[in-house]
Amino acid sequence: MPKAISSSVVSPAPALPETYEAAMTELEQLVARLESGDLPLDQLMGGYQRGAALLQLCRDRLQAVEEQIRVLDEGTLKPWAPQ
Repeated sequence: MPKAISSSVVSPAPALPETYEAAMTELEQLVARLESGDLPLDQLMGGYQRGAALLQLCRDRLQAVEEQIRVLDEGTLKPWAPQ
């Protein structure tokens, strides 16, 4: 017989911030909390996962801007749409 799955409810992760600046602010605050050692062990993994998602969002936004700058440097202006 299979083991019973824990009935604890896992809450969905909060939505990612809309802007690069908001993501960076949240990421900086999260890193400070992780480094301070104030987070309980059961929250460390969630904090790490949230930080990884925020970091990826920031990287994606920076890459989109870098691509737009390359386009501008080539003399061709194309509309930029944040991802």
